[in-house]
Amino acid sequence: MMETLISGPGTRNHSTVFTSVFNMSCRFDEEFKYILLPVSYSLVFVFGFVLNATALWLFLRMRPWNPSTVYMFHLALSDFLYVLSLPTLIYYYANRSHWPFGLAACKIVRFLFYANLYCSILLLTCISVHRYLGICHPIKALTLVKSRHAHMVCGMVWAVVTVCLVPNLLFVTTSRRDNDTLCHDTTNQESFESYVDYSSVVMVLLFGIPFLVIVVCYCLMARALCRPSKGLSSSRQGAATRQKSIKLIIVVLVVFAVSFVPFHITRTLYYTSRVLDLNCEVLNIVNFTYKITRPLASVNSCIDPILYFLAGDHYRSKLMSALPGKRETTSSQVQPNSNQAIDLVYKNPALKGDGEIDR
Repeated sequence: MMETLISGPGTRNHSTVFTSVFNMSCRFDEEFKYILLPVSYSLVFVFGFVLNATALWLFLRMRPWNPSTVYMFHLALSDFLYVLSLPTLIYYYANRSHWPFGLAACKIVRFLFYANLYCSILLLTCISVHRYLGICHPIKALTLVKSRHAHMVCGMVWAVVTVCLVPNLLFVTTSRRDNDTLCHDTTNQESFESYVDYSSVVMVLLFGIPFLVIVVCYCLMARALCRPSKGLSSSRQGAATRQKSIKLIIVVLVVFAVSFVPFHITRTLYYTSRVLDLNCEVLNIVNFTYKITRPLASVNSCIDPILYFLAGDHYRSKLMSALPGKRETTSSQVQPNSNQAIDLVYKNPALKGDGEIDR
């Protein structure tokens, strides 16, 4: 988060620091972040590391992959890489904003946060679009969506996010405050307005547009799922597929409601209030809310594994077989296509007997 810049003497033991916002001096009481951030990042690290490491291990045992599994593997990989960077931030804030790891490490850690943020958004969008195709356009999903296509899409996601975040690597810097070294997640004060312009464009491209796509897809999916079961398998499997689709919608919307939307709203308000040079009271309130939502943006690394567990029976069976005292489910106990996580919802009568549409 944007570190405060001192306009007056102070030490690391002071509970109150001063920040200069262009031509205005304003006193910030930020003692809360030296408790909130180390504790929250520690929890995210522990749970995120265990859950995503387990997910990656299980996905590697689930060959061959269908498109949904490809998307979820890359989502777990993005989350795992991010949680590996958290120990440095835990140390940084527990040590009252002193960064001893150097400029390069600062740039990498800040890059991983935004890379995870926007890779997660884009991959959840891919999963949602894929589910939408399975529900509303099953024939197209059968003929057009293959695992190799999902691999190419994931490669494009990583490439787009990396290209969009290259300027962020250039903006991020460190600075001195008394005897401390600060690691800014934005930039120095002289370049702040340029950084706001850049981050606004990235937010529209990598958050605004994908979020709009997800909302449209889920509205169309909800309309299809609320229709009578004409064209939808009336068997128990069809009902289970409906439930999986509803669970997917709920989990993805929870991730956005908890992690992505509050963070982008409060960050936008914070950046805008600084650029507009608003009064100190407003700036204090916005600063406080923004820094509270910052850890929430990391919580998606712990929520995403819930998606994997709810998405398909094969993931759950692999997980249960790995637990002590559980025997691995044999192929005779698993339906032939149960590993095809969240791909199918509609069956075409012409394909009856072929199982799920996504192969």
